[in-house]
This record gives sequence, C-alpha cells and structure tokens, in this order.
Amino acid sequence: MKVLYAASEATPFAKSGGLADVAGALPKDLVRDGVDCRVVIPLYGNVKFRDTMQYVTNFTVPVGWRNQYCGLFTAVRDGVTFYFLDNEYYFKRGSLYGFFDDGERFAFFARAVLEMMKYADFFPDILHCNDWQTALSPLYLNLYYRYDVRYAQMKTIFSIHNIAYQGQYGLDILGSTCGIYGSDANLAEYNNDANFMKAAIVSCDQITTVSPTYAKEILDPWFGSNLDGLLREHQFKLSGILNGIDQEVNDPATDPALIENYDASTVGVGKAACKQALLARFGLENDGSPVMGMVTRLAGHKGLDIVREIGDAIVAQGIQLVILGTGEAQFEAYFSDLAARHPGRVGVFIGFDTTLAQQIYAGCDLFLMPSKSEPCGLSQMVSCRYGTLPIIRETGGLKDSIQNGYNGFTFYDYYAPALLDACTRAQAAYEDKEEWDALVQRAMACDFSWSASAKQYEALYDEVSQRW
Repeated sequence: MKVLYAASEATPFAKSGGLADVAGALPKDLVRDGVDCRVVIPLYGNVKFRDTMQYVTNFTVPVGWRNQYCGLFTAVRDGVTFYFLDNEYYFKRGSLYGFFDDGERFAFFARAVLEMMKYADFFPDILHCNDWQTALSPLYLNLYYRYDVRYAQMKTIFSIHNIAYQGQYGLDILGSTCGIYGSDANLAEYNNDANFMKAAIVSCDQITTVSPTYAKEILDPWFGSNLDGLLREHQFKLSGILNGIDQEVNDPATDPALIENYDASTVGVGKAACKQALLARFGLENDGSPVMGMVTRLAGHKGLDIVREIGDAIVAQGIQLVILGTGEAQFEAYFSDLAARHPGRVGVFIGFDTTLAQQIYAGCDLFLMPSKSEPCGLSQMVSCRYGTLPIIRETGGLKDSIQNGYNGFTFYDYYAPALLDACTRAQAAYEDKEEWDALVQRAMACDFSWSASAKQYEALYDEVSQRW
C-alpha cells in the first residue's frame, strides 16, 4: 500500500497547530506497519531542518492561466520520506497562514502535489488530503489527471480537522487563480462563494474526521459551520478516527522539561517534585491544594466564557489555577485580573512556552478543557499520560477519550454551574487519596498512541483502494 499524506504543516519541520502533530506522527506508525507512507508539505521560509533536505528537481505548476515554478526537495525523518514543494513567492514568508493571497498559495500547492508525483516517481494508491489547504487536490485529480493511467485508479481521502476553516473566497478566484472553469466551478461553489472544502467533500472517495463523535457533530447545524447539509448528503462516505499522540515525545519518564522524571510506579514522588517546582515558578502557595492547569488558545470556543463566570468561585473553594496561553484580549485581560485578585492562588503566563507547557502537564493535579467544540483535542491525552486528570466537556474527541470517573471528569451542558459541579467532583476525588491514586493509574495506563489509530487508517486505506 502506497499513501501520500498531503498537509500544510508537519512536525518537526513546520507547525502552527494540531494538524502538524498528526502529519508528523501518523505516518511514522504507518511506516512501522509496512505502509509506504510519504508526506508532502510546502517549503516555508522558516521551515526547520533545512540542512537535512536534498534538492531533487524543479517543474512548473498551472495556476489559472499561467505556470509557476516549483522546486522539489526531500528528506527522511524517522523512516518517513518527506517532500517539500518550493516557491519562494508563495512560501518564503514570516508565518504559515494569514495572507491576502492564501487562496492562490494553496491552490498552487494542491495542484503541485499532483504534478510532483511525476518527478518523485511516486504514484500512491491513496492520496490523503487534510483541511482546506489541500482540499482542491481531489477535484484537480478528477478534472485534469484521470486520463493518465498512472493516476486513473488513485483514490482520495479528505480529513477534516476543523470544519470552521473552509477556504472561502470570492467566486472570481475559481477561474483566474484556480483554473476551474465553466460548469466545473459548481463543484467548488457553495452559497455564492468559492469553498475549497466543499470541493473536497464532493470530489473525494472518503471523508474522515479526527474523532467519531466529531463525525456525528458536524452533521448538526450547531457544529457544521453551514456545511452540515452538504455533509448529510455525503454521509455515506463519512467516518471518524480518533487522533493519537506521540507517546515517545510526551513521556514523563524521559521528558527533559521536567525537574524530576517519573512513570506510573514513581508518580507520587515525581509529580510532587514537579508540582512544587511549578508552584515556585508562579509564586503560588504550597499548601496541598489541588492545582488545575490550562494550556490553551485564549479563544471563546475553548469554553473560556463559562470559566470566566466561575473563576472566582473555583479559587474560593480551594483550587489553585495555572494558565498558559495567548489569544483574545478579553480573556488575556480576564486571567491577568484573576491572578491579581488572587495572589498566591492563581498563576498566569500570557504567551506560549513549550517547556512551561510540559511542566504544567506534569505539575498540575487537574487539567481543564471545557470546550464549546473540540474536534479531537490532544491536551487531554497528554495530561492523562502525565497523570494529570482532565476535566472536559463531552464534545468531539474529548468525549471519545475521557470517561467520567474513570480517567477524568466530564460534564455535558455548556453551562457554568455544570462546569463548577465537575470541578467540585474532581476536588472531592482529590481529597480521597485511595480513589485519586486509582484514577491517576488508570489515566496513565490509557493507550493514546498512534498505533491503534494507524490500524484503523490502514483498514480504511485497504477498503477505499478496492472501491471501483
């Protein structure tokens, strides 16, 4: 089985979010299982490990009415072959996304992925595309490449990591920039806009999402971001597979960020040392209270509006808080004010620090994720790995990975008192040492590795490749 995994980012080369973790970790497990899985991403200006890459060749890519240069580079990392598509005009910039011409940039990339196959001499059985940045590839394959016997039997899978980001632009982009003309434009048109994700949904052989619950949720208008109707039409080819985490990277026994490493047999001593160091880092009281952490983007859909309603109440009942994140000004100001009102009880770091994030996972007793929506979520899995029990709202992958009273604490209603009740239940469990120790052991024993998910993808690849 040959698979080309197309994504706009992948660790360790380029990362802005969870997609990079998936694109960096899943192919490793697939390769270990004997799948010839390779990854293709843009060659950004700030890409890491550039010195490990080798130049292969260059070619031109149709972009509307013109042709653009594309360089092909390659590198091997953890047994996985990575391809990098180079065009400095499109990709040599200070960040990955957020530019006025993102539509053109990723229309180029989506077409270049298909052109590249001729020069890499790699024609996969499955082209696995991810999110809107690669969403035009299945459509381009059907429109412009099926005539070539090398592409004729190729199947496509499109994974939705977050349906809120669809690649929406004015209709004029379809012809002049994307090279999609006439009646074919209907395949990428939705609600009088060009919609890249719509193009993938109607063109691909299989749609996947990053958790089984999210696959059901996006059929509902509450979660579907106006694509729910279209997805219901294509529900016959929709499924969800829960993401995993890289358990080699996220291992408290070897994590260099921790003041003292530990595993399930030494968690009591190790976490106590990490907790003491974390409290000292934020200048918090070391009085035996449970410490609850958050490592998050400070955005409304992360549930921060209901946290804001009960923040003072959580502290008043004896829980200490540690927050790491950056985002919306209203939430940055709120948490800064909360820390000022409760010196010694609340610690806040506005920004992001990878080392500090790992120290929070290890040093806290509880980890809070009250998201309004969460396609998969990885932090709840990482926190379990570190013996830090998550408090989650039952949505998306949070619901699929955390069971109330087994490896964490859950609530369903998106309602501040429901969140406060979950925090109270968690605090009560913390005060029962025997129950707490059992919870921690079960959480640390959870297998959130990519191995199980990779097996599900392998089965899906086999099934899709055999379709007519």
